[in-house]
Amino acid sequence: MVIIAAAFVLLLALGVPVVFVLGSSAVLSLVLTTNVPVAIVSQRVFAGLNSFTLMAIPFFVFAGVIMDAGGISRRIVDFASALIGWVVGSLYQVSCVAAAGLAAISGSGSADTAAISAIMQPQLRRRGYDIDFGAALIACAGSIAQVIPPSLTMVILAVVSNVSIGALFISGILPGLLCIVMLMVISYLRARNGGAAYRETEAFTLARLGRTAWAALPAAGMPAVILGGILGGVFTPTEAASVSGFYGLLIGAFVYRDLKLSALPGLVLRTASLSSAVMLIIGTASVFSWLIANANVPQVLGGWIASVSTSQVVFLIIANILFLFVGMFLETIAAILIIVPVLLPISAQMGVDPVHFSLLVILNCAIGTVTPPYGVSLFVASSVAGRSVLDVSRKLLWPLAGLFVILIAVTFIPGISLFLPRLFGLID
Repeated sequence: MVIIAAAFVLLLALGVPVVFVLGSSAVLSLVLTTNVPVAIVSQRVFAGLNSFTLMAIPFFVFAGVIMDAGGISRRIVDFASALIGWVVGSLYQVSCVAAAGLAAISGSGSADTAAISAIMQPQLRRRGYDIDFGAALIACAGSIAQVIPPSLTMVILAVVSNVSIGALFISGILPGLLCIVMLMVISYLRARNGGAAYRETEAFTLARLGRTAWAALPAAGMPAVILGGILGGVFTPTEAASVSGFYGLLIGAFVYRDLKLSALPGLVLRTASLSSAVMLIIGTASVFSWLIANANVPQVLGGWIASVSTSQVVFLIIANILFLFVGMFLETIAAILIIVPVLLPISAQMGVDPVHFSLLVILNCAIGTVTPPYGVSLFVASSVAGRSVLDVSRKLLWPLAGLFVILIAVTFIPGISLFLPRLFGLID
């Protein structure tokens, strides 16, 4: 175990891509410390990917790609602007509301961050808003796509933790909306004393709201189809993902007519590229997780935590700190595949509801995408804004603090995440 840990840290420090870090350190440990044939690696990679549920990933990725190319993102932002654009600091508020809308369609934090940044940053610059704070806010709001269903991260975590995808999807609705509301409050407080630049000049009108709502209505049908189909037992989450991709294709090509069918081959290739990167990480991480399990790391760590305290509260605090720390350095999927198999058996021993624990993991991973030095959403927002990560990070304190408040609330008030799954009869 020492060898695999040393190899992992060394390769990561050298800047080796995480997928090769996982695979190389696992193979090195296998060769040096066991007599198991190396051929087992390919078998474990296949076993890690041999899941019907994981087939949802390329379909959800395709839906996100179609959403961007088909003009769905722009219409969601237009509706958000008409709905909340009259409030002080309106462009900040619109960014938050649009993030919630896009999260219910794409399921990808980095994709939402890129889409919102591309649309909102030129407006922020034109109106004289604080660009760095805007980028930090959009990064935090975009990261909530991991919490609000449908979420690619939730699909992967549901497979790893063996919980119902439907229950996990529904559990993220209230915490995700609370995160968005918290970011909107912080935006308002920030803009209130910011001067004339933050005062909206365009008045609220029902005509504009109705027009943009009508234009966004077909796009809003996607989350209704996904969640309604899953909760109604019409189709499985994997089937829901494929339906969402087909639905997005129909809306973009034949309703909005922004999507040209000639562009479809390129979009399919882009989907394949993005999906293969995710699948490769899942496959190599499954080998890594298998070795960790064989080394009895969960039992050793569980014994250590039990020696520290048998309190469920203490365990949840330790788990949050561990995930927040790991999220600063590891890609979300890799962090889940490495840490969750270690902590999940301990959480069961401590009496933590598996859906509650899984939702805490998702929240921590979302925060991890905006915390330096790895934070992918932070890098995306900074890049689109044309600002350095350091400049944007300086304005990250208050948006990040707001997410921490929600994380603490969800940690110690399980009902926030479990109320809706219980209401729909998905858990006891």
